[in-house]
Amino acid sequence: MTERDHVWRQIEELLQHASQSVTLIAPFIKKPIFEAALAAVPTSVEHVHCVTRWTPAEVAAGVSDPEIMELAENDKRVHVDLCPALHAKIYLADDRGLVGSANLTGKATGRVPDSNFELLVEIATAHPEVQRVLEQIDAASSEATPQQAALVRRQAELLKAETGPPQAEAMEAVMPSWYPATRRPENLYSFYSGRGTFASAVEAGIVWDLALLNIPVGLGEDDFNAAVRTGLHAIPELRKLQDDESLSNVELESAIALHSGVNDALARRRTENIAAWLRHFDSYYTEVGTWEIRRGRELN
Repeated sequence: MTERDHVWRQIEELLQHASQSVTLIAPFIKKPIFEAALAAVPTSVEHVHCVTRWTPAEVAAGVSDPEIMELAENDKRVHVDLCPALHAKIYLADDRGLVGSANLTGKATGRVPDSNFELLVEIATAHPEVQRVLEQIDAASSEATPQQAALVRRQAELLKAETGPPQAEAMEAVMPSWYPATRRPENLYSFYSGRGTFASAVEAGIVWDLALLNIPVGLGEDDFNAAVRTGLHAIPELRKLQDDESLSNVELESAIALHSGVNDALARRRTENIAAWLRHFDSYYTEVGTWEIRRGRELN
């Protein structure tokens, strides 16, 4: 290989000299590079801890593979956690480590042509800044599951069908316009967290909403709800609500029909869904009869 694979040789040398434990932390991890990294770890090492993140758009763009869970299931040394806010790249073997810019991907490690210019610097595992970030990551992480991996891949494939070919590495897919499809938003977090089972048509709507919202895998309920609210507030037809004004169903239906070019029936359905989502995820209510959306609590 050429000098461009310098980053991979750094990682490989570090892992080959591990004797007790290995930690691999990177937002983007591709299955072939993860497999090569595991192969470099001596069989005597009993614990390999991996932390990464998965979003539908990033998986659709081809920068990360949830299929690393297949390797984890076949190698009992490996434990995978998800940290939705992860950006750090840290590789540790016992008391030695590497930190820098390189993800565990072919382009970042120089194992494919046209690779990136990346940097990894050796540092002691005990370094205070390394320990500080490790503590933050540990507090914000949750265990990855094969079910989560399968769900985010399903969402990614849906996005790819909507947006065309994946974008270049480290670029998110271009997200299409989104309006809630699920009529019962209270089902969303149950499905997302793996606790709910629904009819296929209902499930398809939930998967669509999760994919188009591009919610990272592994969020707690409060953070999940906050992410959904952000997505709702990004719907351009709801701009009046952000200014603390009321919005009638007639106004909203007309705005949706004009903006997205749909018929009246679909615009009405989208309006009803949006109202249900605002009631569930935010502090809005709809007045009976007049059908206005207002901020605050509904009065009985």
